[in-house]
Amino acid sequence: MRGSEINPIVSKPDRLSMNFSHSFSLYDKINAVFIREVLRNEIGKSKMNGTLADIFDQTALRMNSKDAILFLRKGRLESRITYASLQQISNRVANRLKDLGFKKGERVVLFMPKSIEQVLFHLGIQKAGGISIILNPGFKRDEMEYFLKDTDAKIVIAGKKEEALIQSIDKKRLTVSIDTEVPFAEEKLFPESSCQVIHVDRSLQDPAILIYTSGTTGQPKGAILTHQNLIQDAKNIIQIWKITETDVLCHALPLFHVHGLCFALHTSLIVGAKIIMVDEFSSETVIHILSRSEGELSCTFVMGVPTMYLKMIERLGDERRDFSHLRLLASGSAPLLPKDFGRIKMVFGKEPVEREGMSETGMNFSNPLRGMKKPGSIGLPLPNVEVKIVDPITFQDLKLGEVGEIWLKGPNISPGYWRKPRDTEAAFVNGWFRTGDLGKRDEDGYYYLTDRLKHIIISGGENISPKEIESVINRHQKVWESCVIGIPDEKWGEKVVAAVVLKPGVVLTAKEMIDYCKNHLLDWKSPKEVLFLKELPRNKMGKIMKDEVAKCILNPFPPRRATP
Repeated sequence: MRGSEINPIVSKPDRLSMNFSHSFSLYDKINAVFIREVLRNEIGKSKMNGTLADIFDQTALRMNSKDAILFLRKGRLESRITYASLQQISNRVANRLKDLGFKKGERVVLFMPKSIEQVLFHLGIQKAGGISIILNPGFKRDEMEYFLKDTDAKIVIAGKKEEALIQSIDKKRLTVSIDTEVPFAEEKLFPESSCQVIHVDRSLQDPAILIYTSGTTGQPKGAILTHQNLIQDAKNIIQIWKITETDVLCHALPLFHVHGLCFALHTSLIVGAKIIMVDEFSSETVIHILSRSEGELSCTFVMGVPTMYLKMIERLGDERRDFSHLRLLASGSAPLLPKDFGRIKMVFGKEPVEREGMSETGMNFSNPLRGMKKPGSIGLPLPNVEVKIVDPITFQDLKLGEVGEIWLKGPNISPGYWRKPRDTEAAFVNGWFRTGDLGKRDEDGYYYLTDRLKHIIISGGENISPKEIESVINRHQKVWESCVIGIPDEKWGEKVVAAVVLKPGVVLTAKEMIDYCKNHLLDWKSPKEVLFLKELPRNKMGKIMKDEVAKCILNPFPPRRATP
């Protein structure tokens, strides 16, 4: 692999340290009993030696015939795989890749629906010393052309429907087609290949996956995550959330995002838990699974995004189900409004655990599993994650309570962006990763995100935080949610515009909305225009797509657009 492809900024130790940083002591102060219990956890005490593939194999040998994944399609149990089979078939995949001429450090794109097969290919790629790149199967031609060129993937593993798109782009690219619509069976993947362990000289510093994130120039950037990054991330999550082999995870997230791949799948497989995996999120299906207190589909915890919980709450309506057997409701990938924190607690009978993570870093913060959870807060730093808040212009450290850019350092941080040395250089300052998130820390050590640095609106020379305005709008009794952006303006440079979704059956005018804002905000912070929408555009992880909101606002004939 060419050195210019990685451009590491932060050097990493060869072995993972088991010493907790000062940030972990915050958890200790809040919940000493919980920490002691966590440290009894077998994974917490182990050194987790080896690469990601090595640790998976160690767990598979220990779990053997235990079910690893039960896969549901359209709400119905379709197939399953044990830990022993997971190990043997992923070995077959690795050997098949080797037979195809695959070499250590080469890339494999997984362009296929969520499935047991996708998991097996990912594990097989890791065993072959390769780099997994799991992409959204909904990507279109232009997007896939870019990804294939940027990754220079040796092989593409495509679903039957996705294969045609790959072939239309590059017929010479080595493509392996897998029909994921046919239920998984153990003989489905390369039964003629050896199931013996493949020996590849892998190290913790080797890249394991590329996770693509939005680029400042509009082109996605591939965040490089090494084996060390992924193992540290999994170890942190296992420790603070006390995940054990007795747990059962409801997995309703896509695998092309760090949330579903790293936080959910990796941690569960490393610890030896059972995974109830659904092909895609359906509020009805997930409610059915989560409300089961007995049987093989009964779960102990779930990881989700706020919109998933809210859709389940909407689907339940006045119906009440018993979720008391669930020990953890984790929420992340998008902000959880304080009012929605309360709604989740009321319906599910337990406070959600809000956390924060990034493609480039894995999980960085979490509210404690036991102890004080603060609505609106992303919680406390995870073990070995160093945090500081700085002025984004002067880079000077800020005082407690002051808002600045959040910088991170630790063994979980990506070494950089794939083949983008300039972006990599810009992302680090003296070994600290610039998150681009604005936030603050309170007197208890809890952190809060206040906005994205790139979302700040500059109007009339003043910096305006969209999130501050959104928090005011969202408190209005007739408002469901909102999104505030800045659009070009000849007079002010940028002007504040709000896209608002109202609750069903209510009426609110733009003037009433703007007057309400002026009663709670300075006039120059208040929206100059209001656009009412039926819903805000979101990606699959529940994040509001502000670029799409801007397109709606800049449309010359948008629906229900109004000014005072």
